[in-house]
Amino acid sequence: MSLPSLRIWDISQVLRPDLPVWPGDTAFSHRRRWTIGEGGSPVNVAAFETTTHAGTHADAPLHYHPAGADAASVDLTPYLGRCRVVDARGAGPVVTRAVIEARLGCDAPPRILLRTFDAFPRDLWVSDFTVVSAEAIAWLASLGVVLIGVDAPSLDPERSKTMDAHRAVLAHDMRILEGLVLDDVPAGDYELIALPLRLAGLDSSPVRAVLRALA
Repeated sequence: MSLPSLRIWDISQVLRPDLPVWPGDTAFSHRRRWTIGEGGSPVNVAAFETTTHAGTHADAPLHYHPAGADAASVDLTPYLGRCRVVDARGAGPVVTRAVIEARLGCDAPPRILLRTFDAFPRDLWVSDFTVVSAEAIAWLASLGVVLIGVDAPSLDPERSKTMDAHRAVLAHDMRILEGLVLDDVPAGDYELIALPLRLAGLDSSPVRAVLRALA
């Protein structure tokens, strides 16, 4: 007996050599180590180098606190389960509590994903991306939200030194997804699956983030 198929949206960026990364960070690159047929090799094997924040990624607490958990140690529960995609386009430079509350009300699933781009900038770096206020994060935490995801590369401005939004996440023991691609996803409720790799000692991990329609 076959199981019913539920629609899946892949909301991950493609990791590739021309992937835009944070200014000054490590660009994605790869090289072939072995090639089928060369020197008798029966397989293709490649190596790659990249920042831990390449494309769609999950910040571990170690990213914003020196004693925070690394990517290998985080509990996977926040990255798996019911979520809501909230259309926050037109919010201006900052998604505030008022913006989210107007679109969400006071009923929230444990995971909130915010769309801020009209069209995700796949081929260029955008420095003036929309960020999220610390007040909005604290309010979401009060509703029981354990994970916040954004299509922007960060919750905080590119030149921020205080990292207010990340500090709010830390204060409420929430988790973060950044660099999501939400262009083709209607606002609403889904199942999120976005597990970080078990990378010991590292501050973040690229993820293959998907949304699945609810049964």
